[in-house]
Amino acid sequence: MSFMTKPKVAHPGLPRNQLGLTRRDYEGGMSTLCAGCGHDSVTAAIIEATWGLSLRPEQLVKLSGIGCSSKTTAYFVSGAHGFNSVHGRMPSIATGAIAANSQLYYIGVSGDGDTLSIGFGQFAHAIRRNINMLYILENNGVYGLTKGQFSASADVGSKAKKGEANQQPPIDAVQTALTLGCTFVARSFSGDKAQLVPLIKAGMMHKGFALIDVLSPCVTFNDHEGSTKSYEFVRDHYDAVVHADFVPPANEITTEYGAGEVVPVTLHDGNRIVLHKLDPDYDPTNRGKAINYLRDKQAHGEYVTGLIYMDSKSLDFHDVNATGSTPMNQLPFAKLTPGAQGLAKIMERYR
Repeated sequence: MSFMTKPKVAHPGLPRNQLGLTRRDYEGGMSTLCAGCGHDSVTAAIIEATWGLSLRPEQLVKLSGIGCSSKTTAYFVSGAHGFNSVHGRMPSIATGAIAANSQLYYIGVSGDGDTLSIGFGQFAHAIRRNINMLYILENNGVYGLTKGQFSASADVGSKAKKGEANQQPPIDAVQTALTLGCTFVARSFSGDKAQLVPLIKAGMMHKGFALIDVLSPCVTFNDHEGSTKSYEFVRDHYDAVVHADFVPPANEITTEYGAGEVVPVTLHDGNRIVLHKLDPDYDPTNRGKAINYLRDKQAHGEYVTGLIYMDSKSLDFHDVNATGSTPMNQLPFAKLTPGAQGLAKIMERYR
């Protein structure tokens, strides 16, 4: 939680989105994270993405658990709804909120400890239910709040700040999500804003569960020689398989990338994500090939980044459960209360 607020002074010449808002309107409190923390770069990317999508702040719901990563939600879109859950339990809170109101945009920010250790089961079931949310995993391989112990995502052989090497095999969030049936899977690097911003935009507009695993180095406990999640290591082992440029449907479709095949993919709501395929053999709509590609690159010590897999045709949480389009807090009391006869009819089913 940040108790320091930023001054609301803004230059009159700042660019404005379709709502007439500037990027300053999508900021939050002052960060209390370590200077240079990759999580603050993720915050900047979220601010840029939500501003670029022209989302009204009150349309957004921010959710988090416990950890350095979970402080991120305090640092963007101060006018949004928010809920900070207990350790590892953010997905169940998100599921309840999404079931009650399908008219809002949901973004959860978590860490490798909050997601892949204590919250692993919750993470898995959120994917299985294909709930409509963007889930950003800020992945640094250590527990930053408790002095840098290895997390479940630490690679074998990665060295801690004091020199000991990790011998436990890691849990790969991207491969896990693919095998669980996740319908939007991406990986990026906190230091690559040009790639991360359009991925966040596309994830926000995706119908279903969208995971972005963001390699976000911990400058205090995991940015030294021997770490496989330091700034230097990630930059040296960075394989951008698919570059993405998100384009709202109302605007002309363009891309800044050079020569190469450009593949537009239409999402359920009409928005499009434009894929610039760097590898002619890679298909981001083929789950099996995506898993094999990841494993092959992993064997060579490379991080695959970009849009790794997307399925725009699967049934989401609302389709499967036939939820109503009206938020529960807007339903009349008569519809929320079955009455004595209605309750008796419900109870009869269980006799």
